[in-house]
Amino acid sequence: MKNTIKNKIFWLLILFAFVYQACGPSATQSPTAQASASMSTGQQLAIEKPQLTFGFIKLTDMAPLAIAKELGYFEDEGLFVTIEAQSNWKNVLDRVIDGQLDGSHMLAGQPIAAGAGFGRQAKLVTPFSMDLNGNGITVSNEVWAKMKPHLTVDAQGKPEHPISADALKPVVDEYRNSGKPFKMGMVFPVSTHNYEIRYWLAAAGIHPGYYSKDNIQGQIDAQVLLSVTPPPQMPATLEAGTIYGYCVGEPWNQQAVFKGIGVPVATNYDIWKNNPEKVFVMTEEFVTTNPNTAVAVTKALIRAGKWLDNPDNRPKAVGILSMPEYVGADSVVIANSMTGTFEFEKGDKRSLPDFNVFFKYHATYPFYSDGIWFLTQMRRWGQIPESKPADWYQEKIREIYRPDIWREAAALLLEEGQLTAEEIPDTDGYKDPTADFIDGKIYDGKDPLGYINSFEIGYKDESAI
Repeated sequence: MKNTIKNKIFWLLILFAFVYQACGPSATQSPTAQASASMSTGQQLAIEKPQLTFGFIKLTDMAPLAIAKELGYFEDEGLFVTIEAQSNWKNVLDRVIDGQLDGSHMLAGQPIAAGAGFGRQAKLVTPFSMDLNGNGITVSNEVWAKMKPHLTVDAQGKPEHPISADALKPVVDEYRNSGKPFKMGMVFPVSTHNYEIRYWLAAAGIHPGYYSKDNIQGQIDAQVLLSVTPPPQMPATLEAGTIYGYCVGEPWNQQAVFKGIGVPVATNYDIWKNNPEKVFVMTEEFVTTNPNTAVAVTKALIRAGKWLDNPDNRPKAVGILSMPEYVGADSVVIANSMTGTFEFEKGDKRSLPDFNVFFKYHATYPFYSDGIWFLTQMRRWGQIPESKPADWYQEKIREIYRPDIWREAAALLLEEGQLTAEEIPDTDGYKDPTADFIDGKIYDGKDPLGYINSFEIGYKDESAI
């Protein structure tokens, strides 16, 4: 009797195994496909490459990558992501192009320059803008002391902001008249920081220098000599006296305040309100070969950006970013800017709720007009050495900026209830013309040549003259 019962149980188990094999997930399916079959939402895509390695530089604006990983947003999409800190921006670019990284946190100008022919050339694309604002210009204590007599102060004796480079001009003249070149740092030739510090200087009539085919240092006719310094090394380079100021992202301006070695005098919010800063970049080959993976990555990053722009989440974000595998700076330094404030001269902490924006104002959408602005600055300073017709700017940016991938990701997030319809921009890819610049110039992404030719300092585009 016992044997009969045992036999029945045995054959029932065999039958169950057969039915499960026939109706359940296939034994040959990947873990990603099995996870997809069990998803109640049915939104997980058929991922072509689930194991991914992404790069970043130790700056607070890499936050969407850290959050997408730490909160499991990548895993929700069937992605198993490793995030690796890189030593400098050139290394980031080279490793993405060479396929050692599947994608990376990158300077907005890097994929654009690679496509426009400045520096190393490659076909790179961005479906996701990582943030708005987030940079500052810091000067040494000595330079700050010399600037202060030229500043307007408020009733409390504090400098009125924004501070233009007009206050720096007599200091630059003093250094140069004494035979001392005035040197400042930025993080990379095609970085937002390079274009922002140039914009700030030139708006006050200080020439930051031109590039040419033969002079890639960008110091032709320069009154201020700009050179490259990796972001984490900025404070130490300033302290050593090698440079007298710099433009960099956080936390390296606040680190100068924290260490008592320098004073931030302007933010890029002052220079161009709500300007694009970093982007997430993959090769064109990667997104062509792995289209679902590219959409899934973008989905996770959009969710991370939205989470980050909830003020209640910023303290947790600060804790994550302070971890050694991410930014690794003191949480107090990171919190100075990430929690809606920014400290200028020591003790002069001001409310700057939009210093770091990761989602508001459609921050994650790759607008063509944002990318074209970088092309205009590359032309203005000679990195693009020859005049180009207006159509070239429009066509070039459409090769690099991929809002179609963003929209596909956003449509899925809308279905899942992760986004609302209002959070998806109704746009042709161009923002409205704006005068939100420190010099009041009007920028219209649909008229790049008119914008280039509007500057007193800068190459003119003969094709529009």
